[in-house]
Amino acid sequence: MSFFAPLLESAVPSLLGGLVSGGSNLALSGVEAQSNMFQTGLLTQEMLSQEQLDAQATAFDEAMNQQSENMREVNTLRDVQMAQRKADDGITKKFIQTISE
Repeated sequence: MSFFAPLLESAVPSLLGGLVSGGSNLALSGVEAQSNMFQTGLLTQEMLSQEQLDAQATAFDEAMNQQSENMREVNTLRDVQMAQRKADDGITKKFIQTISE
């Protein structure tokens, strides 16, 4: 057994160094995996936020298109109403002329 003592004494530092460096590699791998998971979570959150913004933008565009269409219809009805008033005024003037003759 005394023969193995010097061998163990010389082997222990190298074994411990290997375990420590292996442990640091494992720790680094763990930190890297956590970082990757965090980045994936951030990307997922960003994608969901972008989808919400896209949905809001689409809803806004549709609402603005509908409002524009409503305004065009109102303007058309206003124009038709003005034309009808002019026609009514013309008819009234002719009626007044026929009465006064």
